[in-house]
Amino acid sequence: MEKHTTFKQISLPKLNNLKLGLESTCLKLMEEAGELAQAIGKFRGINGEKVDFEEKEVIEMISKELLDVAQVAVSMMFVLEEEYGINIKEKVDDHIDKLEKKGYLKL
Repeated sequence: MEKHTTFKQISLPKLNNLKLGLESTCLKLMEEAGELAQAIGKFRGINGEKVDFEEKEVIEMISKELLDVAQVAVSMMFVLEEEYGINIKEKVDDHIDKLEKKGYLKL
C-alpha cells in the first residue's frame, strides 16, 4: 500500500507598515484566537445563547476568524525570522518530521 499525504499550500503575505514585535504579535494572536473561539461557541449556540445565524453564516465567520489567526501566526514567524534569525523553512521541515514521527503523516 502506497503512503501519501495531501499538502495544500496557503500563502499569506508579510504585512507592511506595521511595527511588529514578538510580544505584541503574540498578544494579537491570542486576541484573534479568542475571536475564533467566540465564532465557534457563541454563534453556534454552544454557550446556551439564542443564535440568530444560519449555519452557513457561522461557517463563514469561522473561516474569516481562522484566517485572521493564520495571518497573525505567519506574521509572528516573520518576526522570529527577521528579529531573531530563525530559519522558517528549517522549522517547517522539522515540524513536518515531528508530525510524521507522531504518526499524523504518512509521507
